[in-house]
Amino acid sequence: MFGKGFKLYSILFLKCPRCHEGDFLESHPYTFSDFNKVKERCENCELKYSIEPSFYYGSMYVSYGVGIALAVVVFATLYLLGLDLQPLTIFFSILTTLVLLMPYIGAISKSIWANLFFKYDKELAIKVKQSQT
Repeated sequence: MFGKGFKLYSILFLKCPRCHEGDFLESHPYTFSDFNKVKERCENCELKYSIEPSFYYGSMYVSYGVGIALAVVVFATLYLLGLDLQPLTIFFSILTTLVLLMPYIGAISKSIWANLFFKYDKELAIKVKQSQT
């Protein structure tokens, strides 16, 4: 259920939304020289990742939602662990988590945004895989 062909695979592993083979980003999200820079095209299926100029500005809204969801998860985890923490400690725990995961949140948000607009093409993925062998 979590292999190639599912949007979650493309999103979490930062793969091409159409063929699930090519890399979505120029480099790893934590490589700060190319900080979350999306490739122009997929090296396998030649999908152009930007439909229009400034296409990924919409991913900022997704990033906000992912950040809020992550903050809720951190709060719920601290609560379920039964830790009796002060509000300021909880705040700094959430803040630290968000700051440490910021590059990955940005990358995931761009991947989610792209997956909203591009559909997985199973036939194309099979053709690409056959041409590589």
